[in-house]
Amino acid sequence: MSKQPLLSTYTMGDLELPNRMVMAPMTRSRAANKGNVATEDLHVIYYTQRATAGLIISEGSQVSKDAVGYIHTPGIHSQEQVEGWKNVTKSVHDAGGRIFIQLWHVGRMSHPDFHDGSLPLAPSAINPHSKSFTPEGFKDTVTPKEMTLEDIKITIGDFQNAAKNAVEAGFDGVEIHSSNGYLFHQFFNGTSNHRKDQYGGSIENKARFFFETLDAIQQVIPQNRIGVRFNPSLHNIFGMTMDKDTIPTFDYIIDRLDKDYDLAYIHLSEPFNDVSEVAFAEPHIAKRYRPKYKGTLMISTGFDQESGNKVIEDGDADLVSFAKLYISNPDLVGRFRENLATTPWDTATFYTRGKEGYTTYETKSRDLIPNS
Repeated sequence: MSKQPLLSTYTMGDLELPNRMVMAPMTRSRAANKGNVATEDLHVIYYTQRATAGLIISEGSQVSKDAVGYIHTPGIHSQEQVEGWKNVTKSVHDAGGRIFIQLWHVGRMSHPDFHDGSLPLAPSAINPHSKSFTPEGFKDTVTPKEMTLEDIKITIGDFQNAAKNAVEAGFDGVEIHSSNGYLFHQFFNGTSNHRKDQYGGSIENKARFFFETLDAIQQVIPQNRIGVRFNPSLHNIFGMTMDKDTIPTFDYIIDRLDKDYDLAYIHLSEPFNDVSEVAFAEPHIAKRYRPKYKGTLMISTGFDQESGNKVIEDGDADLVSFAKLYISNPDLVGRFRENLATTPWDTATFYTRGKEGYTTYETKSRDLIPNS
């Protein structure tokens, strides 16, 4: 595999990527401090170790206090958080890398424990019947508060402010987390959105909040530095249940993005589980949306060296994001280049505090990756 498509260069908007391997956004819960701030002793090292990726997308970072839904996740809504992220972006850039931040609001997947007893926000007052990772461990989700029009307006402003903060923090761009059962996805889905106003009912209405937010964000950062993430066939995970309008909703969103916007990329997930028997699902996401989207298409979920090279060679994607492989292989680009075996990840340390399972994985390739 001397000429691997994954290792070829790629022009993404006005950014030149040295390869097509992307570090996917992954919740790691290491901001265990009062301000939920990215730290020099952990976050700076972790991201810099992986700076040979064509692009790094940070873990989801909450855009406000209302947006949080998991313990110890770093935010991007306070000045203290901006200063913490500045250390990360400078170090990644000094190592030759590029890094976007994922902007995050979990919506109904949160818990009152994060909000001084107040209910989390959602499009409708419908309990996802899932679990929330709280300071006291996993707890059952609750019936959320249906967002008022004022709540929606404030949240759009929160995303715009977070994007502005991301620019100040030195990020090369932002990714809007519109996936995996979180707030925007909750608006897209008819089983979680029962609204009767302009944000519910029709496909256009269910997508309105997302597009209004995107339009607000592009006022503070160019379109070609904005990415968006979707998981069209998410089913029976994170409280999501597909219906007959689910795939047509994503068809509408992606068609509109293709026609009216010039984004950095759209980031799509292949199904997280087997949906071959789900009548409304699309089992082959890249193949469905490649013909519909002329811009940069990034694909994720379950790819390895062989399948990642194949999806690009087949023309079904431009970039491939790797998640767990990047946890345990900070030099993943070098491993693929030299055809070295990859190190298995330790699931027990995914969400724990401290450096174990975070900055302690060894490099084995000849790639020069800073370790401090």
